[in-house]
Amino acid sequence: MTIDRRDFLRLLGAGAGAGALYGCATPGGAPAVGSSKELMPKTGRRVVVVGGGYGGTIAAKYIRMMDKSIEVVLIERNDHFVSCPFSNLYIGGIIKDLTPLTIRYDKLVANHGVKFVQAEVTAVDPAAKTVVTSQGTLKYDRLILSPGIDFRLGEVKGYDAAAMEIMPHAWKAGPQTVLLRKQLEAMKDGGTVVMSAPLAPYRCPPGPYERASMISFYLKHHKPKSKLILLDANPDVASKGPLFKKGWKDNYASIFQYMPAKKVTEVNASSRSVLIEGIDEVKGDVVNVIPPQRAGHIAVAAGLVGDDKNWCPVNATTFESTKHKDIHVIGDACIAGAMPKSGYSANSEAKVCATNVVALMNGKEPVELSGINTCYSYITDKEAISVAGVYAVKDGKIIGVPNSGGVSPGDYSQAKTEAIYAESWLRNILTEMST
Repeated sequence: MTIDRRDFLRLLGAGAGAGALYGCATPGGAPAVGSSKELMPKTGRRVVVVGGGYGGTIAAKYIRMMDKSIEVVLIERNDHFVSCPFSNLYIGGIIKDLTPLTIRYDKLVANHGVKFVQAEVTAVDPAAKTVVTSQGTLKYDRLILSPGIDFRLGEVKGYDAAAMEIMPHAWKAGPQTVLLRKQLEAMKDGGTVVMSAPLAPYRCPPGPYERASMISFYLKHHKPKSKLILLDANPDVASKGPLFKKGWKDNYASIFQYMPAKKVTEVNASSRSVLIEGIDEVKGDVVNVIPPQRAGHIAVAAGLVGDDKNWCPVNATTFESTKHKDIHVIGDACIAGAMPKSGYSANSEAKVCATNVVALMNGKEPVELSGINTCYSYITDKEAISVAGVYAVKDGKIIGVPNSGGVSPGDYSQAKTEAIYAESWLRNILTEMST
């Protein structure tokens, strides 16, 4: 299909307004109370999938495509999903609202026979092979968890649910994303925006740097007397460093200040200030705190995290948990070797996991992973950069295939073309997830 950039951006901006289609839960909130009633009696072979994002939708869909004799139940707390990829463009004022980043699940049900349950998962019993939800319990033969991330709030003193409403993280697309954009719009020209990025690993390695680019873009075009400071806990840009730095120098030299090795350990919401290593104070008119992260709450509660207490170790071929049999973990929550925590990685992992779940349930040998990832990052409204990788299993670990993948040309000669590729990628992957 030939992509017309103007038509695509017109589509992105044609939503129903900033009040439409959000509903993502704020991390750190109390989980819903589980129900002990059996929600859906199990009559045959069943796979339960938890999480309706980049990983869960694909796993559910592909299992049904490969073996319709397996019942698949997808559990998600919301009736829709909002993509984090491209949400930085909304923050930068390039797209009007989050509607074009939003998918629903009705076509997965109609086209593939996936059974959808809107509920909060409150517990997993690996011994009984039971998932407990706010609506009732479900038995499974195999369970696939794609729970995304939650935050290690204890590592940033003062950053709690109340502070998030003043200093938003916007690291789960939805109300927090809208809040951050509204704060930028309300800030006086000449104000200061402060961002903090956590130590890797975290969801979307280049994400904070793309956000810095998009906020700088917004300030340049709407608040040109303002400035942005990025306090990065990492010693240098964690992904596509030379490309980001060139983009910042060429476009935002008078607006943006990058400060590496500056770990934020405390916040004061009332004064809109952050402390670096508990000592140096930095104040802003708008403060975007991206906290350190871990696997989603249900993975932690189910005892699926490893010795680090943060991420879930898995078999590199099947993504089966090394902690509990017959439970698979995909996406941001798992430890996938060289594969980054990204939407495209989750999509790739889900397909491999689904293939091997079907194989294992039919007494066949699993197939080895062949994974891919591409991650696009916008620098301006018309220029993007990318990194790509190909992955395989070697000696029980996921590695990057030598001499595969790579990054965009350093001279930005393909940046406008890559922005068009990025739009096409988003359109294709959201369509694959929702139909």
